[in-house]
Amino acid sequence: MATRLRLSSAVALVTGAGSGIGRAVSVRLAQEGAAVAACDLDGAAARETVRLLDRPGSEKKAHAAFQTDVSEAGSARRLLEQVQACFTRPPSVVVSCAGVTRDEFLLHMSEDDWDKVIAVNLKGVFLVTQAAAQALVSSGCHGSIINISSIIGKVGNMGQTNYSASKAGVIGLTQTVAQELGRYGIRCNSVLPGFITTPMTQKVPQKVLDKMWQMWSPS
Repeated sequence: MATRLRLSSAVALVTGAGSGIGRAVSVRLAQEGAAVAACDLDGAAARETVRLLDRPGSEKKAHAAFQTDVSEAGSARRLLEQVQACFTRPPSVVVSCAGVTRDEFLLHMSEDDWDKVIAVNLKGVFLVTQAAAQALVSSGCHGSIINISSIIGKVGNMGQTNYSASKAGVIGLTQTVAQELGRYGIRCNSVLPGFITTPMTQKVPQKVLDKMWQMWSPS
């Protein structure tokens, strides 16, 4: 008997789909039967993710790649319009994985480094969540919005004032959105990963990783 795929009728939008957690999420959603709209600032990386989803032996779906800067309001709105035009309906699963780091100690952090991380990691989640929610509500569709936060958003981390603040903001944003959108049949949840081997965490100095391991390891 064939295994029933849980997302066989779903369109799933994933931001930050060009690498790391976003790419892994895209692969898993496709394995569950979803048609994936893979979005990344790096369009070539998004297209490479789609090629992985279309490899021999995978579920045949009309996956598509999109190049978008999620930190820009017009781009976020156009992304949802493009996805809806491509798949003839809005995405019923939306996963915001797009994120950046610009690490520095508070005493030396520049305003530009603060603004860039907040713009992508927090404002970008807000813009994509808002655009997706508007599309779902206007079409009368139910859906699930998942925002990728981080354990750093709860416990902080030296040298990551901007990143910690952005990820803590994602938690608060998600909790409020869940309260507002429940009446429309739209769920909103956040996931708080620890350190996972991705292109982003490979940039973290080893001494910082060692310190975090000491904090989280059982005594």
